[in-house]
Amino acid sequence: MTRIEEVTASATRNPFVQIAFRLSRRELGRDVAPLGVYAHAPRLLVGYGMFEQATAKQHEVDERLKVLAETKAAAVVNCEFCCDIASSIARENGITEAQLLALPNYRDSDEFSALERLVLDYASAISRTPTRVTDELFAAMREHFGERQLVELTNVIALENMRARFNSAFDMTPAGFSEGMVCVRPEPAAAAPDALAQVT
Repeated sequence: MTRIEEVTASATRNPFVQIAFRLSRRELGRDVAPLGVYAHAPRLLVGYGMFEQATAKQHEVDERLKVLAETKAAAVVNCEFCCDIASSIARENGITEAQLLALPNYRDSDEFSALERLVLDYASAISRTPTRVTDELFAAMREHFGERQLVELTNVIALENMRARFNSAFDMTPAGFSEGMVCVRPEPAAAAPDALAQVT
């Protein structure tokens, strides 16, 4: 359920929206609430879909790191729908259930490498309000990622923030992607950490 009625595939005659529904079913196996809501504004839906496709075609950064960052962003922004689908995608990309359980306290967990903790620091800093990416944190990121990679990784995190904030505004509930499995929980609002994970 959402705060406004979703457009359904059978209710629209817009060919672009129908294509979007077909693509969603192919990629996710079902129709999803964000698509039904975006379908109220077909031009926005098309533009958003092109942005998602362009983002998905970027492969300079390890996919697992990007998915880990997206999952953390979904939890920090506090989107239940996003946590549900992100947890499912995370498992498909090799993130273990132990890591999903440890995500809220990743800095104190042995489940993550130093580089993963750094990326999680970055995702958390971008996703907090206000955003707080310090010079120290960015310098640490530059030690491990080139400029092209930094743009790709930052885009993924920012896109997840957009998804999460859009979905939360419409009060979208979990869609059952992680039903019966471990699912990351939305995190309570908190200040961005001052410390910086050390990468050796």
